[in-house]
Amino acid sequence: MARILVAEDEHSLREFVERALIHNGHTVIAVRDGAEALHTLQEEDPFDLLLTDIVMPIMDGIALSLKVAKDFPDLRILLMTGYAAEQQRAYNLDDLIYDVIAKPFTLDEICQKVEDALSSEKSSLIPGSAKDIGLAAKKN
Repeated sequence: MARILVAEDEHSLREFVERALIHNGHTVIAVRDGAEALHTLQEEDPFDLLLTDIVMPIMDGIALSLKVAKDFPDLRILLMTGYAAEQQRAYNLDDLIYDVIAKPFTLDEICQKVEDALSSEKSSLIPGSAKDIGLAAKKN
């Protein structure tokens, strides 16, 4: 099955998701925040999916997603959040992430969303840049 990295700061939810995905046959590494997730991605064998909370200490899921999309463009990203405002913020990342799942979710819901993300086509888009190509072209 798949190798999945779970980044979730809430201990009980992190364990719930980890157990559910292991029970479905996946290999799972679970970490407490985005910085730990980024370090794990850089040090471990490749992952098939990053499942991350949006609101976390040190590095939130949005910052993590932006960094992962740039450095690991083939990695699928699935976000989770319990905050409506954060869910709306994540939809600005439509080209970089698979989807956002709202908390609370059931065991079946998270497992199905993970399976959907794993079976989806990863977009071949190149992550955006802060460089303004239009202005750069005018200077030349």
